[in-house]
Amino acid sequence: MAGLAIARVRRTQASRTASTRARLLDATIECLDELGYAHASTPEIARRAGLSRGAQLHHFPTRAALVAAAVEHLFQRRVDEFLAAFAEIPPGADRVAAAIDILWSLMSGPSFHAWVELAVAARTDAELRSHMAGVASRSIETVERTFRDLFATPGDPSPFYAVAPRFAFTLLEGLAMQRLVLGDARPAEPLLDALKGLAALTMPRDGGGTPPH
Repeated sequence: MAGLAIARVRRTQASRTASTRARLLDATIECLDELGYAHASTPEIARRAGLSRGAQLHHFPTRAALVAAAVEHLFQRRVDEFLAAFAEIPPGADRVAAAIDILWSLMSGPSFHAWVELAVAARTDAELRSHMAGVASRSIETVERTFRDLFATPGDPSPFYAVAPRFAFTLLEGLAMQRLVLGDARPAEPLLDALKGLAALTMPRDGGGTPPH
């Protein structure tokens, strides 16, 4: 019985720790989106998370570690949102085109704004750049792994298939950056249609693959 009680306490502590970290990470994204990197101070993040400054420092001893962890946390959440939306694609639909549309829908809002703030700040902040490099590398690996899971390799894969995940993600990020500056002055639809057309020429229409669990 004592062992069971200890196990329950440990699970409760782990749950509290996870909840506290999630509150800090969500508050960080909120601050980056609303205030920008320069004004997203750790005291303000702790305040929005409803935590003391000491509690924040216990989980993330530096500001760079906190904001980098927040972006990684958010990236994983966006992957989960993508997979959930992908699972709702009706049978017989063009899964490749639908995947591009879903990715594009995620290239906006607080998550993308936070990423832009950090990417720009990392250029002149060596500590932040070090953290961001690790996050970016793992993000690319996640994008490529998810792509391979969802779309089967064609019988005669083209050079485009080998770079398709990074190519699509980079194009969409660039379009999203352009939209931040130009708004709807330069519509993205023609380039999205071109990307779908290129994908249709090089990948099976049914998409192959089985969504990961």
